[in-house]
Amino acid sequence: MNSGWLQFIERKHQVSCMRFITTLLAICLFLSHVRGQETATVCGKVTTSGGQPLPLANISLRGLPQGTTSDTTGYFCLNVPAGRDITLVVSSVGFTTLEYPIRLAPGETRAIHPEMKESTRELEEVTIAAEIRRTGSFVPVSIKDYRLIPNASGQFETLLKTLPGVSSRDELSSRYSVRGGNFDENLVYVNGVEIYRPFLIRSGQQEGLSFINPDLVGSVKFSAGGFGAVYGDRMSSVLDITYRTPQKTGGSASLSFLGGSVHLEGLAAKKKISWLAGIRYKTNRYLLQSLDIAGDYQPSFFDFQTYLQYTPAPRWKFSFLGNLSLNEYRFVPEDRETSFGTVNHAVKLYVLYDGQEQDRFNTWTGALTAAYKPSSSLVLKFTASAFRTMEAETFDILGRYSLNELDKEMGSESLGDSILNIGIGSFLNHARNYLTGTIASMEHRGEYLAGGSTWSWGLKYRYETVDHGIHEWKMVDSAGFSVPYNNEAVNLSCVSLGELTLRSGRLTSFLQYSRRFMAGSGYLSLNAGMRSNYWDLTGEWLLSPRISIVFEPNWEKDYRFHLSGGTYHQPPLFREYTDREGNSNLHIKAQRSVHFVGGADRYLKLWERPFVFSAEAYFKWMDRLIPYRIENMLIRYAGENLARGFATGLDLKLNGEFVPGTESWASLSLMRTREDIPGDSYTDETGAAVFPGYYPRPTDQLVNFGLHFQDYLPDNPSLRVQLTLMYGSRLPVSYPGTDRYDLYFRMPPYRRVDIGFIKVWVEEGTENRFQGKLRGIRHFSVSAEVFNLLDINNTISYHWISTVNNLSGETRMYAVPNYLTSRRINIKLTVRF
Repeated sequence: MNSGWLQFIERKHQVSCMRFITTLLAICLFLSHVRGQETATVCGKVTTSGGQPLPLANISLRGLPQGTTSDTTGYFCLNVPAGRDITLVVSSVGFTTLEYPIRLAPGETRAIHPEMKESTRELEEVTIAAEIRRTGSFVPVSIKDYRLIPNASGQFETLLKTLPGVSSRDELSSRYSVRGGNFDENLVYVNGVEIYRPFLIRSGQQEGLSFINPDLVGSVKFSAGGFGAVYGDRMSSVLDITYRTPQKTGGSASLSFLGGSVHLEGLAAKKKISWLAGIRYKTNRYLLQSLDIAGDYQPSFFDFQTYLQYTPAPRWKFSFLGNLSLNEYRFVPEDRETSFGTVNHAVKLYVLYDGQEQDRFNTWTGALTAAYKPSSSLVLKFTASAFRTMEAETFDILGRYSLNELDKEMGSESLGDSILNIGIGSFLNHARNYLTGTIASMEHRGEYLAGGSTWSWGLKYRYETVDHGIHEWKMVDSAGFSVPYNNEAVNLSCVSLGELTLRSGRLTSFLQYSRRFMAGSGYLSLNAGMRSNYWDLTGEWLLSPRISIVFEPNWEKDYRFHLSGGTYHQPPLFREYTDREGNSNLHIKAQRSVHFVGGADRYLKLWERPFVFSAEAYFKWMDRLIPYRIENMLIRYAGENLARGFATGLDLKLNGEFVPGTESWASLSLMRTREDIPGDSYTDETGAAVFPGYYPRPTDQLVNFGLHFQDYLPDNPSLRVQLTLMYGSRLPVSYPGTDRYDLYFRMPPYRRVDIGFIKVWVEEGTENRFQGKLRGIRHFSVSAEVFNLLDINNTISYHWISTVNNLSGETRMYAVPNYLTSRRINIKLTVRF
């Protein structure tokens, strides 16, 4: 297909998207003026005394049936009778109830912004996640569920992996893909600050602690696509974390075979200062010892994190978010035994190793925010933030291998033993990869509430520096022949050599309009905005219009419908510049995706308990894509904008109280994602040119299923069980040594079951025999977790072994699976005070 035709398609696609979004915006603005004249509207934002949004606050009218709840951002809007005296009541568990006597004229809209103060009365922790309502494309995530879930990685992101549209095949890693995207396409925010992670990590063994410290988290919301203009420049998803504001002195501690954590929190200076601080240490050595490669694993991961808030006056607030992360990984391999193949062709690989690997990933993050609230309707924020990373990946590992065919004859005395050697050789892996990077930014954000409308805006300048050196190669010898075989020279199997020095600046801005109003027989919530991005390295200006609509009909059955769409650009950050050989392309353009998302939520009662069934369909058109391959957790890009593609699918979820008083859920995702490199071709055996067309992307996974189930003994609810089940169908894997992306096979499906048994000895608000004996202790529990309960060998990647025939010089390749961890038992102690 020629370039002119492609440009025509791109222009037509952009115009269609703009028309679609503009039409929806015009319709919604028109509907916002179609209201009944006998009613009025009260809108506002519910916050805590610390200024944090308060979701799930109840807003009702005394003596009248009308009512609603605040969304995950604290916003609410309620249609009320006009021309009469009424009392608006705002309440929430753990906070003092507020009342507002009002009288409104027909058609009038009034803004009321309740600031809730914490109740001094101790209350038992309550979870009603099945009643939490969606906000546009965002769904809330309960932090309490994380505390209970069996978790091999110890990362908060484990909880996301059971949600619809989210996929991950490595229990050691916090990384995940969403709706056909890769790990680099996900945004993470903590208190409005964009979070970055180390760049050189290639496996879950190397990965340390993710930035998110669960001990400090207050609220979580997640969008798998179709998010608003407030959120930045990635193509797949947003994880938005808000750390909580402490209301009293307290803390927690936990200890297990995989590490431990301690956090403290409190108030000072007559509650003008609040502080959170947490220390975590992680070592996954216990898990790594179950891998096929035996050796001396010495991982050591440490981080310190703090969140400080200072309110010198009612209109001013200052906050600081800081993080120091020190991650080291040292590995001295000894040997490996792996059996693989089929019943008809069973093979065993045996390897003896020399050498070692030493990696270091140290990061620092700091963000200082000043918030000024000149009135109840206006908030102005100014943030200065910086991220610094220093990374080193070094290894020299020599492996001498023997590949043997196994006896497969049933009844044979040597069944399963090696009976024929089919290959011997060695390989030498070498790397000296270093990276130093800094990302510094200055940002202003504002929010203005006018009647029932909210205007949000932002302007951000980001300056980044990257100094990267990659020196990596692999030499393979098979029976005295170097691979790839050449009778005139000794060749390296693969080489990546390159240097990159980058200095660049980016300017981004957004403007967003939000409104909730009566429309016909229900409420309509509108969120529309525009985002812009300029990168001085290429001089590229990008515009991203986005819109979302939520409709809540006043039907007898409780439904909620939502529709969202928009354009999402992803300018390259680091890895996208560099191809597999280490060459850098600084003229690369931003990848682009257009989202169309629609779905519905049905809130219902089953067995007199709350449930919600959610269904969401989506289609994403993508162009200017940079093709890539995934090797374990490492993404190797082609370094050029070569492809176009799409992702489409259906996400389903049912969650609620399957067991009274507990929250469980099951999710099912069906997805297809493909891409095409226009004009690429190859020559077949007849000499004819073949155009492969669309081929599966590396994240193409037809079926993904997740289950999280909680239960307890009816006569002893302090004895609890948590079960997590995950299934992911076969992912495509590319063959090494070829530039053709359409050549692939599929690895086996991912299947994993984790289970945890918990004994709660002390729980605040419940009676037990330790009540009053352990003063100051609000919670104490002991849990036993069984990871990979069924002991399934899940494949994460492949080690390719090449054998050369001594007579013909022909090469044969074997894909030896690299398995993930096997069954392990973990004991964990948790205390909160």
